[in-house]
Amino acid sequence: MTARLADIAAQAGVSEATVSRVLNGKPGVAAATRQSVLAALDVLGYERPVRLRRHSAGLVGLITPELENPIFPALAQVIGQALTRQGYTPVLATQTPGGSTEDELTEMLVDRGVSGIIFVSGLHADTSADMQRYEQLRAQGVPFVLVDGFSPKVRAPFISPDDRAAMRLAVTHLVSLGHTRIGLALGPKRFVPVQRKIEGFVRTMQDRFGLSPEEIEADLVQHSLYTLEGDQAAAAALMDRGCTAIACASDMMALGAIRAARQRGLEVPDDVSVVGFDDSPLIAFTDPPLTTVRKPVPAMGQAAVRTLLEEIGGTPAPQSEFVFMPELVVRGSTASAPRRP
Repeated sequence: MTARLADIAAQAGVSEATVSRVLNGKPGVAAATRQSVLAALDVLGYERPVRLRRHSAGLVGLITPELENPIFPALAQVIGQALTRQGYTPVLATQTPGGSTEDELTEMLVDRGVSGIIFVSGLHADTSADMQRYEQLRAQGVPFVLVDGFSPKVRAPFISPDDRAAMRLAVTHLVSLGHTRIGLALGPKRFVPVQRKIEGFVRTMQDRFGLSPEEIEADLVQHSLYTLEGDQAAAAALMDRGCTAIACASDMMALGAIRAARQRGLEVPDDVSVVGFDDSPLIAFTDPPLTTVRKPVPAMGQAAVRTLLEEIGGTPAPQSEFVFMPELVVRGSTASAPRRP
């Protein structure tokens, strides 16, 4: 015991008597000193006495579509760390094909008495979904925040990246490299982020080349599944139409576009330039390193937690959308447009 007191005292920079007072819950120790001693306990791997353990402020549910796309674990990590710092315990609930639905996961979390729920890329992003489910959740008194997607039918705070600006950044970069046939590969049109990316893409292409919106959507926009294989098919269709550059709605889709180009014997970026969206972890280390539009994940995750905790604390945030600006990250998958014979 004496050896342990000496270790803790040395780590915290205080006397053994002070450590003893903190461990025994005695008064007369400054708050900052008490925190230093508790931190020293944690660093050295000693368990805190039961009465000194941090009590959870409650459970908070986090529902994500899946974890195969690395952007979702990255967002979950930011949200989880932010909740833990505030004394809450995050509970991650992930949808899987053929597994639990968003409604089933929500019911499970509510049954466990969560203090609130953060939905990431949920049904709130699907314009074909019934938004009444969120009103029912509100009627149950469960605070919630919705990330990536928007619906005017839901009274809640929304956290989103600026999808229109993301496509403006991607297209402007490709135009600066001399590309004039630029394609857009993305997921099903019923999703709000997809619709917004199309709007940003069409507006920028219209401004740059004077094309009609109908012409752009019919010729240069290709929908597919939000997967590597999905974009492989979408990119192939766009290359068949003479596109020398492809903007993709996710980094995973961009990897599919690179694969499609290579299957045709084309080089990226010498023959075809590719731009992703997200800046997922490890994407800088692909071959070639991917030029992408970085989703502001840290800012969005922290804002989602801050907004939810305001809701839980009884001072609701405005029931509107908080939009975060993305950033272009130029790497090795984009280059000057190839010269045509």
